Amino acid sequence: MSRTKSAQWYARACESIPGGVNSPVRAFRGVGGEPLFFASGDGAWLTDVDGNRYVDYVGAWGPLILGHRHPAVIEALERQLEKGLGYGASTEAEVELAETVCRLLPSIEQLRLVTSGTEATMSAIRLARGFTGRDVVVKFEGCYHGHVDGLLVKAGSGALTLGTPDSPGVPGGYSELTHVLPYNDTPALEAHFAAHGEQTACVIIEPVAGNMNCVPSQAETLGRLRTLCDEHGSLLIFDEVMSGFRVAPGGAQSMYGIDPDLTTLGKVIGGGLPVGAFGGRRDIMSHIAPQGPVYQAGTLAGNPLAVAAGLATLEVIQTEGFFDTLAARTGGLLGEMRRLGKAASVPFSTNQAGAMFGLFFSGEDSIRSFGQVMAGNIEHFRKFFHAMLENGVYLAPSAFEAGFLSAAHGDAEIELTLRAAEKAFAAIGD
Repeated sequence: MSRTKSAQWYARACESIPGGVNSPVRAFRGVGGEPLFFASGDGAWLTDVDGNRYVDYVGAWGPLILGHRHPAVIEALERQLEKGLGYGASTEAEVELAETVCRLLPSIEQLRLVTSGTEATMSAIRLARGFTGRDVVVKFEGCYHGHVDGLLVKAGSGALTLGTPDSPGVPGGYSELTHVLPYNDTPALEAHFAAHGEQTACVIIEPVAGNMNCVPSQAETLGRLRTLCDEHGSLLIFDEVMSGFRVAPGGAQSMYGIDPDLTTLGKVIGGGLPVGAFGGRRDIMSHIAPQGPVYQAGTLAGNPLAVAAGLATLEVIQTEGFFDTLAARTGGLLGEMRRLGKAASVPFSTNQAGAMFGLFFSGEDSIRSFGQVMAGNIEHFRKFFHAMLENGVYLAPSAFEAGFLSAAHGDAEIELTLRAAEKAFAAIGD
């Protein structure tokens, strides 16, 4: 495949954009080579500026559960465009979106819309500290909650890809109040609460981690975390920016049957447009301004276009059998990929949560920890990634990012993916 135009645009971008990209993981540093520049998306497909087409398993990093340019989403956006781009004031639709989310996620009694997942997690933590009067925040190795100063500690995703899990520019005092625990480690949880439970304002966790690749929580560990938070008066925050309405109609919390005190959302609830939200128990949310003393604001929060796209997406995914069909198709694809890896004698395993998945070049059948993720063969992933790309399949350009199936991925796309995977596994041994 020729990628001359992408190379030209990248060279041009490097002159005016730091590193030539507006988000680090796009830079291909984790896989080598230069980033692609895309021109369009349709259904399960992306087309780059050179005219090459790829089956897309990135899906704008999760929100495009219906695929690119779904008719219902496009129609909703066109209707809103006739009315205006934004008003900086309240609209009926943002109330409808909040009501829809509260209905689908019963743990959320009130919801505040923001413009990004980072803003959602930052605001939820500020609220938790204001509500409890405590300062300590607990996070987990490999979980990424946006580029919030106090949370850029073993933060997964782009930080891991670039080899800099801690960022310069973050004062030491910020991270000193962040305690980092191993993911899926019940004894570590118990030890933390025994020593620091009375100082802990909140624990924030991705119930399905998507930024050290896809690593679901173990149910018993998550259940114990809920109990410990209750016993010590700490708030439990589920970061479902990625998993919310992605892994199940009620998010990961419905899969585990655990209600967090606060939830952060994004991606799917904006249908592909910039959006975020945080919400939870009414008594906690009442502490947010203007009702309470914890300040949070956003000029573009509840943007009418993002709300319109989100409402349209949420309506479609509530169709009976939607998530079951998508999860079954994802499971079938992963099963065939494991078979191909075994046939090629390549150590390879997968994880799945609904339509989220992880690919691991590891001999371990079950990947449940940050350490296991880091022990995977990154060079094998790099070879696999480029071979897939050459054969028309676009995966996330990092071994530490989850993949996503959409409702637009049909039999033809799955078959092309498996043909590409067979060649990619063979390329690893070359």
